[in-house]
Amino acid sequence: MKQLWLPLVFVALLVLLGVGLNLDPREVPSPLIGKPAPPFDLASLKGDGDFARDELKGQVVLVNFFASWCIPCRAEHPVLMRIAEQEKVPLYGIAYKDRPSDAKRFLDQLGDPFRRIGLDSAGRTGIEFGVYGVPETYVIDKAGRIRMRHVGPLTAEALEKELLPLVKELNRS
Repeated sequence: MKQLWLPLVFVALLVLLGVGLNLDPREVPSPLIGKPAPPFDLASLKGDGDFARDELKGQVVLVNFFASWCIPCRAEHPVLMRIAEQEKVPLYGIAYKDRPSDAKRFLDQLGDPFRRIGLDSAGRTGIEFGVYGVPETYVIDKAGRIRMRHVGPLTAEALEKELLPLVKELNRS
């Protein structure tokens, strides 16, 4: 009897491992979808007063968590610049676990697409949002509720097929 259990446990573990390897970590749903964005009050990277959640209310916005040390953040930056140039949706940034001087240098080199940038040096705001890696981008509606979370670098395709259609829909309501 004992000899039968060992192979069954081994097979079960292999099945679980196989299923787990086929899952996309970007598809992990956020428990915050449909709920208010967590409160935050961060020092501003640009030195223009604190940046708080209440500034986001009344408009549909994108909030992008980024860091100067993040290679995928560099890859997505041209898409963020395009968002800023098109002016279809306000874009706000949160520098996640980054030094202010490094974040400033990053934006000086690549361009600054953000209306405001908060400094989340300790990562506390990121934890409240459920960020587990940068970049991550959130769509927040006029009432301040999180409506979408995009994990990983934004692409032109994701922008055109997912984010901007949602922004347009939310702006109509």
